[in-house]
Amino acid sequence: MRTIDDLRVAGQRVFVRADLNVPLSGDTITDDGRIRAAVPTISRLAEAGARVLVASHLGRPKGAPDPAYSLAPVARRLGELLGQDVAFATDTVGPSARETVAGLGEGQVALLENLRFNPGETSKDDAERAAFAEELATLADLYVGDGFGAVHRKHASVYDLPQRLPHAAGGLIATEVGVLRQLTDEVKRPYAVVLGGAKVSDKLGVIEHLLTRADRILIGGGMAYTFLKAQGHEVGSSLLQEDQLDTVRGYLDRARELGVEFVLPVDVVAAPGFPDLVAKTPTSPTTVSVDDFPADLMGLDIGPRSCELYVSKLADAATVFWNGPMGVFEHPDYAEGTRAVAQGLLDSSAFTVVGGGDSAAAVRQLKFDENAFGHISTGGGASLEYLEGKTLPGLAALED
Repeated sequence: MRTIDDLRVAGQRVFVRADLNVPLSGDTITDDGRIRAAVPTISRLAEAGARVLVASHLGRPKGAPDPAYSLAPVARRLGELLGQDVAFATDTVGPSARETVAGLGEGQVALLENLRFNPGETSKDDAERAAFAEELATLADLYVGDGFGAVHRKHASVYDLPQRLPHAAGGLIATEVGVLRQLTDEVKRPYAVVLGGAKVSDKLGVIEHLLTRADRILIGGGMAYTFLKAQGHEVGSSLLQEDQLDTVRGYLDRARELGVEFVLPVDVVAAPGFPDLVAKTPTSPTTVSVDDFPADLMGLDIGPRSCELYVSKLADAATVFWNGPMGVFEHPDYAEGTRAVAQGLLDSSAFTVVGGGDSAAAVRQLKFDENAFGHISTGGGASLEYLEGKTLPGLAALED
């Protein structure tokens, strides 16, 4: 895979496919982590004299302009981080895009409007997607793929466009791939994996793949209740995927056969219902053993004994991959499990990888020092698919 070191960028129009898909509250960016992660590659290209055209998606608009998903606030924040004005094109391949690109001088940066405002970006029709990629290709001389959070998508700007321009991987993607290789090809043991989040169905592929690679797998979050139910525990009104119970039992049996340690909560923090994540009003949490789970309560976090157990399972690890919170960390009453796991990673001497998505958001919301972790990924879904052994279209396109 070529890197930007292999490109002569001075004076060239360089299309940078970044991942600037940040959370917004109105026009306010509530977590700018992905923008900050994109800055080093953009800065390096600008300093080398490139005319830098940045592009990204944001949210899931329906293939048409939608003000709620405009990248205008991102352009402002990107400019603040770069220390220069970032020109903003109000369309993707229309008059504004062409005029904005034409006005770029060497070392200057522009941002296109949300790529998903054009239906060709995400189309499953190869011809429609290719047509949009052809239009994007007229805006640039070179392509740099640096949006790791999107490389698992077969989208026009991720997969089709690099096939039409001389291309290379940006620094972020090069770093991400290097880190993930340390979780697949060059693993130092013991290798512990912490998986959380809402649904076990979202992690089936990665669990199956890791059963033959990890030494221990720690399960938390909403998905833990399907595992607990599969073991015969009652889980009250907790999130449960009954259609996955047989699959989960199979994983537990397979883990025993392979000698992989499966760690599940021994207690949980529960409440009568789901908390208000906007108002964050105080609730009435109670800690219950998984052996004595009241029918009228919902599990919302791992409990204090589980926190101690999980931290002990991380203490001697040489490598840790963490993807998914242990509970509803957005509410202070149910954040302690996630906080304990994050602190456990920091207290260990392991090479620690936080697998993007809600895990990365939790690290920032709970005020941990991001630089204290070995690596915080910008792509939760992409990281999981890489660990499953899947071919990621965006990486495949850059490897040609």
